[in-house]
Amino acid sequence: MTKEHPMKNGTAPAASRTRSNTAPAKLGGAGQGVALSHQLQAVARALQDIRAGRSGSAVMEGVPASLRPGVQALLFQVLRHLGLAEAVRQQLAPRKPAPAADALLCTALALACEPGNAPYEPFTLVNQAVEAAKASSATRPQAAFINACLRRFLREHDGLLDAARLDEQALWNHPLWWIRRLRQDHPAHWQAILQANNRQAPMVLRVNKQKSTPALYQQALSAISIESSLLGDDGVLLHRARPVHELPGFADGVVSVQDAAAQQAAPLLLQGLDRGRPLRVLDACAAPGGKTAHLLEWAGPQAALQVTALDVDPQRCERIRDTLARLQLQAQVLAADAGRPQDWWQQHCGGEPFDAILLDAPCTASGIVRRHPDVRWLRRESDVAQLARIQAHLLATLWPLLRPGGRLLYCTCSVFRAEGDVQVQAFLANNTDARLMPSPGHLLPGIGSNGEGVPDNLSGEHDGFFYALLQKLPA
Repeated sequence: MTKEHPMKNGTAPAASRTRSNTAPAKLGGAGQGVALSHQLQAVARALQDIRAGRSGSAVMEGVPASLRPGVQALLFQVLRHLGLAEAVRQQLAPRKPAPAADALLCTALALACEPGNAPYEPFTLVNQAVEAAKASSATRPQAAFINACLRRFLREHDGLLDAARLDEQALWNHPLWWIRRLRQDHPAHWQAILQANNRQAPMVLRVNKQKSTPALYQQALSAISIESSLLGDDGVLLHRARPVHELPGFADGVVSVQDAAAQQAAPLLLQGLDRGRPLRVLDACAAPGGKTAHLLEWAGPQAALQVTALDVDPQRCERIRDTLARLQLQAQVLAADAGRPQDWWQQHCGGEPFDAILLDAPCTASGIVRRHPDVRWLRRESDVAQLARIQAHLLATLWPLLRPGGRLLYCTCSVFRAEGDVQVQAFLANNTDARLMPSPGHLLPGIGSNGEGVPDNLSGEHDGFFYALLQKLPA
């Protein structure tokens, strides 16, 4: 999903607030007024598609450019309150309405359920939701029903919400299986993780140290009145998100957008290796190329780093190439399956073992829910075991490609232990030539690390991630 557009204090831009039922809402970045009813229609359609199994990223690609900034901001807020909205809707209409009507009704409820955090006045939301219902053939027959439900919600707001919050899914706005798993995996922190997931993630930049330093870049931002804080070794956190074209030096490769947790990969993998000699490095699941680029940036131009970046999807490989081109970096990019080295290792890598392997494995993405709030509603509990099998296969397949003394960094953007320390402990039990080196372990959003190797100034302001650094012992 594309970067979420900034919202003042977690709500839509102040310019969009209006008590008028017909006045157009000014969208951040849209450049022109768009009626709220049109936005609500688009949000409801997007929600209906997500409920049908489409990712938020794919859904947003189909939204007209003039609507996209406002629709995405509203959709993200709806997804963060969807559990509560569905529980309220169940009280208002025990018999579930048709998909289009239910999506529009839940959209309005989700946006109105917290008045202090609502992007529009409740009566405006209700009126414009009814206008949206009337304007679409899919919902027109239910317009009166939607109006009745929303008017009742305005009258009985407190009682309906109090009753809804007795249900855990409504209280935490996550599926019940997700809540149970977090409670089991992180008994001391599960509530804090869920709370962090329901907040908007900050925009974090990675400074290319070949071209600047975080402190110097912070000064450049301050000169154009962009407030920021230093974060980690290479990061700068913006106090308010900005479009990348407003960032000084972005087009020239001075900075990239990358969460602080993801910025830990390159130094963890390369620290301690002899960069005075040529090093062969594999980025096994590389798209869109952020970590590939950081490996090359962090090593510096003096290092003879030969990086091979793989992704199974040719279109995603083009994103890697675009990332490297903007940053003026070089790597071998291959459209290939990391789990089938027989297809590419001999032909493109000469069959030579790697000194270092970065395995950012496919996972549930349970650690990046702040940025992708659709993930929690798209995932199924069975996905965890299925993805864990893929991760185990990749670990077992890539380990023989590593030279003795080399390092493999296994990571996932997940907070589930089945994709983190449970996976690694099983690998260690089956591979006596593997040694676990100091590693962050599970990085928990809003909390921090339960392991070693994370800068003290990261302060928990990062996505959920897992890191395990494995060294191959000599035979």
